[in-house]
Amino acid sequence: MTRPILLLMTIASGLSAAGMYFAQPLLAVLRDALHMSATAAGLTVTAGQVGYAIGLALLVPLGDRVSRRGLAAALLAATSLSLLVAGCAPSGAVLLIATGLAAATAVGAQVLVPFAAELSAPDHRARNISVVMSGVLLGGLLGRAASGALADTLGWRTVYWFTAAALAIMAVLVVRMLPRTEPSDLPQPSLPHYLRSTALLLRDLPALRRPVAVAAATMAGYSVQLSALTMLLSEAPYHWGPGRIGMFGLVGVIGLASMTFAARIVDRGHIRTVLIAGVALELVAWTVMIPAGSGQLSWLVVGMVLINLGQTAMLNAAQSASYELRPDARGRINAVFMTLFFAAGAIGSAVTPTVWAHGHWPGVCFLGATTAGVALLLATLRSRQAATATPTTSAKRPAR
Repeated sequence: MTRPILLLMTIASGLSAAGMYFAQPLLAVLRDALHMSATAAGLTVTAGQVGYAIGLALLVPLGDRVSRRGLAAALLAATSLSLLVAGCAPSGAVLLIATGLAAATAVGAQVLVPFAAELSAPDHRARNISVVMSGVLLGGLLGRAASGALADTLGWRTVYWFTAAALAIMAVLVVRMLPRTEPSDLPQPSLPHYLRSTALLLRDLPALRRPVAVAAATMAGYSVQLSALTMLLSEAPYHWGPGRIGMFGLVGVIGLASMTFAARIVDRGHIRTVLIAGVALELVAWTVMIPAGSGQLSWLVVGMVLINLGQTAMLNAAQSASYELRPDARGRINAVFMTLFFAAGAIGSAVTPTVWAHGHWPGVCFLGATTAGVALLLATLRSRQAATATPTTSAKRPAR
């Protein structure tokens, strides 16, 4: 793992993830330009979520069966082609199909994350994972902001064309620069076997359940924050417009800046410490943000910084713990991890409007604090169980 390779993987992951979020701030523009109904325009976001879930379940596990370099390059190229079609879409139906396909192949980013783990030395593995994951998260943040800015100046189609060209270049560079690796010299099981083994990982790897559960619970709360933020800032006492709200969301970049610091602690063997600390920060953040409902913006800023710091630290620790369970199955582990991670996020986004309607901002903060509290309980129980299990395991281990 060299710096140029790490940089390439990070940029490619960010561009791949960004394409999934272009439609969110452009719904009104797409509706008018392609003569879509408001419902049909909104389905572009849904198509992206469904496509990404399909890609996680069916494509990411293949990284354990074929060359990760070849799979990542193919997915980047396919995403490029789909975004090109989306940018040329003559109708809403074509846009919906292209958006779903682009999201399904955007999981190339989730192929590159375990690839980074495979190429890294053990004492730098968590740090390199954090760098590539920061590209994924930053791509999502900047994708929303960039699509609105480019649409205002050069037209909405330019957003898709520019990213398609950039991803095509990334696909070529991945083939030329990344090393070719094979999962094993042994005969490869059939594709149905790989998909079946992916579905059974939570049964076969009990130690995988807790990091996945912690990550899923916090992602549900994180998605609540993302969804409720627009509701809070667009109404009294703020009355902000979409552009200002979108730029305010970039406060989350501060959390990404700390991801490498947390990863260094993980590389020193303190995975549980980072996991618990990250979740605890998110719980504190929800408490800190309660006054924002009455117009105290400074507390909202502090809370958003804390929740992003906690989320990135938690994510790196949970992923690092998961990948170490079975190095030969990192692709499948990542597929399970991210499928449940994003599914929990979708649930959080879905329940937010109902909670907002009945409890407004205090209700949202209570919901977010509840998800963080559950995650903290799971993370702490894991630490206690490990502490009590270790002596017993050591005592029963036969001499060799």
